[in-house]
Order: sequence, then C-alpha cells, then structure tokens
Amino acid sequence: MTPQAKLVFTTSLLLGTTITISSNHWITAWAGLEINTLAILPLISKSHHPRAIEAATKYFLTQAAASALVLFSSMTNAWYTGQWDITQLTHPTSCLLLTSAIAMKLGLAPFHFWFPEVLQGSPLTTGLLLSTVMKFPPITLLFMTSHSLNHTLLTGMAILSTALGGWMGLNQTQVRKILAFSSISHLGWMAIIISYAPKLTLLNFYLYALMTTAVFLTLNSIKTLKLSTLMTTWTKTPALSAMFFLTLLSLAGLPPLTGFLPKWLIIQELTKQDMAMAATMISILSLLSLFFYLRLAYCATITLPPHTTNHMKRWRINNRTSTMIAILTVLSTMLLPMSPMIPPTF
Repeated sequence: MTPQAKLVFTTSLLLGTTITISSNHWITAWAGLEINTLAILPLISKSHHPRAIEAATKYFLTQAAASALVLFSSMTNAWYTGQWDITQLTHPTSCLLLTSAIAMKLGLAPFHFWFPEVLQGSPLTTGLLLSTVMKFPPITLLFMTSHSLNHTLLTGMAILSTALGGWMGLNQTQVRKILAFSSISHLGWMAIIISYAPKLTLLNFYLYALMTTAVFLTLNSIKTLKLSTLMTTWTKTPALSAMFFLTLLSLAGLPPLTGFLPKWLIIQELTKQDMAMAATMISILSLLSLFFYLRLAYCATITLPPHTTNHMKRWRINNRTSTMIAILTVLSTMLLPMSPMIPPTF
C-alpha cells in the first residue's frame, strides 16, 4: 500500500471518528460510523492473504448489520417521539435495538464472535486501530445514551463478556487472539458501569487504550505473533521484555500498576449502587483473563529458548516507535498514584 493511500485512509478514520463523537443527530453519527468502517477495510486486507480477505469480509458484514440496527433504532425512536437527537432516545424498543447494535459494533458478548477472527487476520498496526480507535465512536454513543439504556441487560452482557473473554482466551497460542479476548473482557468492565457512572467508562477506555497501544507497539517492534516466538525475545531485548512484562500485568489490573485504577473505582461505584454481587462476580471472572496475561508475561520473560542464540543482546532498539513505547510503558505502569486527583463525583 502506497503512503498516499495510507494517508487517505488514516485521515478518513480520524474524520469518521470526529464526525460521530461531535454529532447530536443520529444520521451524522451513523455517517461517521460508515466512514470509519469503509476506511479500515483496506487496512485490514492490505496483505492480500486469504485470511486477511476473510477478516475484512467478516468485519464488513458485521459492521453493516450493526449500522443498519443503529439506523433502525433511531428511526423507530423518531417515529414515536419526533426526536432525532442522540440524547433523546426514550422509546424502550429503540433502546434495546441500540444496545444490541453498539454491542455488535464493539464486540461485546454475545455479539463478540467476529472480533478474534478479524484481529487474527489483520496486521498488528491495524489490530491496534481495531482495538482502540474503532471502539471510541460506539463508546461515545453509549455514553450519550447511557441514561436511557436498560441496566439489567447491560449488566448481564458485561458479566457474560468478562466470563467469555477470560474463558476463551485460556487455550490460545496466537498473541492477536489473546489480545482480542482481552479486549472483550475489558469491554465487560466498561459496560457494567456505563449506566451508573458514564465517566468511569470513558476513564477505563482511555487507560485500556493506553496499555493496549503499548502492548501492540512492543509486539510490532519485536515482530511477534505467536507464543512460541515470544519465548525468544528475552535473549534479544531483555530491557523491552521486562517492561512488556509490567505492561501486561497492568493490563491484567494488578496493583500498584495503572490498570488497577479503573477496576478499583468501578468496584467502589458498584458497591455504592448496591451491586456488590455483580462486583464480586466480575472481579472473580477477571481472574480468568489474569491467567493468560501471566502466560504471556511468563513466555516473554521467564521462558528461555533451549539453544543459545548467535546474536548479541541489544540495550537499545533502533526503530521509530521506541520513544513512543517508552512513554506509553511508563504511563501504563505508574498512573495509580494519580487516583487522589480524581474527584469524588467522577
């Protein structure tokens, strides 16, 4: 793919995201989502490998169905209430349809089946976009309509997502699929709190995007796609592997790292809302995903290849993203002390 084509598609992604997050009208929000979908498709299928073409086809069909549901939901609401404003979604059928559509857009269980397959067929850089940038517009739509969504439905979908994200990631050997199930599990944490404290959902998403970007850029830097190749990274780049280990533990939500902050605040808020049972369930289910993060961390840092390698260890990585990886890794591990700065009304 030529640099000019990449520039056009990246600009279109930014344009589609900006249109959706800044719109008040359902039609402009839908148009932004469509621009996003059409811009990411060439980036998924740029390798022309059959797996990449299959991933692009699956992504297109799923997103087209979800966009149709968004349009149907907004039209139903406009039919009954005369309102096209995003924040004025009040009809129960429209709320149900929109929840399903956004769940399909995000890859929230039980509409999650497409996401691991699409991520597996995409390059690591496109996988990063699918896991972060492409999830931002649907999250903002959820944020704007959070006051009128069905709490029970969202809680059920959130607990199911955390359970399936952890359970299905246990026996994976492909790093991209593991990160896809990690994303599904994190979406469960975002969905369970959206009705009670929408700002916490956004905080969780921002910190998740930060940590996932650090992980994807590190994997792209060491050119790793499978657990078996991840085992040789310690002999090549020990410093980067050590920081990768900490970033993975942060993504798992272990204290005293950054990833613990949103989980701590969400559990606190759920307890305030008399949802201690849901908080307990989602906390226990997140231990499933902790297992595969530890497995990744174990392969990256503790497992050594059986034979010695014939190249010298590098203390410095000569590529363009090394500074970005360093900054993101520091942010991914050291933001927990900032928690007293978060206001109590957050």
